[in-house]
Amino acid sequence: MKIHKNDNVLVIAGKDKGKTGKVVKAIPKENKVVVEGVGMVKKHQRPTRSGQKGQVIEKAMPIHVSNVRLADVKKPKKTKVATKA
Repeated sequence: MKIHKNDNVLVIAGKDKGKTGKVVKAIPKENKVVVEGVGMVKKHQRPTRSGQKGQVIEKAMPIHVSNVRLADVKKPKKTKVATKA
């Protein structure tokens, strides 16, 4: 996987296409990444104690690596990554 934690990425497919963000977590075994502010899902949480109210939490879900591309901070256009042997 060529994308790592703290990389700036551009989403190139899916419902959040065109958004940019920082990689919060990389999951190499599943080829997925969690991007800050992308792939947000609302999750309903039950009250943990009596007398406490339940709440709705927004959580960033992992997206597949093939749907993101490294974004250059200095230049707005997309970049490609290659590995040297």
